[in-house]
Amino acid sequence: MHSYVTPQSVKDRVIRRQGRLLSHATIDAGRTALVVVDMQNYFVAEGFAAEVPEAREIVPNINRMAKALRAAGGTVVWVQTTAVGALEQWGNHHKHMLTPDRVQKRLAQLDENHEGFKVYPKLEALPIDLRVKKIKYSAFIAGSSDIDTQLKALGIETLLVTGTVTNVCCESTARDAMMLDYRVAMLSDGNASLTDEEHAASLNNFLVFFGDVMTTDEAIDRLVPMMQRRTA
Repeated sequence: MHSYVTPQSVKDRVIRRQGRLLSHATIDAGRTALVVVDMQNYFVAEGFAAEVPEAREIVPNINRMAKALRAAGGTVVWVQTTAVGALEQWGNHHKHMLTPDRVQKRLAQLDENHEGFKVYPKLEALPIDLRVKKIKYSAFIAGSSDIDTQLKALGIETLLVTGTVTNVCCESTARDAMMLDYRVAMLSDGNASLTDEEHAASLNNFLVFFGDVMTTDEAIDRLVPMMQRRTA
C-alpha cells in the first residue's frame, strides 16, 4: 500500500484557505456515499491489461469502509468502467491516445460479459449497494454515467472516493463531483496508483483545491449514524 504523508507545505496552504486541515469535522452517514471507482478485474487482478498491483492492497480498507458506512445508514456505490458506448462517446481518446493493441484489449476486457468487467472478487459488494457503469475517466462528466441522478435522488451530499487509479479515474471523479457541489473526501489508504509519486501528487493537489484527504480510520471515526442524526 502507498505510504502517504501530507506535506507540511500542503497543510499550511489548506489551513490558510479554509481555517482547518479537514472541512469534515463529522460525516453525516445518511447523506454520504462511498464511491468505489474501477475496482474491477481489468484494473486489479493479476494478468489483466491495466493491472494496478497496489489496488489489491487497498481491498481490506474499502471493505471496512463500506461495512461501517452501511451500518451507519449510508450508501455504497460500485462504479465500473464499461466498453459499451466507448467508441461513440470517447472516440478520439481511443483513436489518438491508445495504440491499436491497447484499444483492442481495453474494449475486449471491459466488455460487460468479460471477466475483466467484474468487480474484483475479494471486494464485499452487496445486492443492496448501487451499481454504476461509466464510459470515461470521470463518472460525473456529461455522457459518462447516471451517478449524479442516482445520488441526488437519495439526497447524497458527501462522497468518500476510493479505488484506482488515484490520479486518473478517482481524482477525475472526485474533482467533477466537487464542481457539482458535493462535499468530497478522497481516502489516502483507499486509493491506489502505479507509483507512490503519482498517488501523492494527486492527493496533494486534491487537498489544496478540491476537498479533503483522510485515512479510512479518520473517515470511520467521523461517521454520525443516521438514527443518531435524526434524534440529535
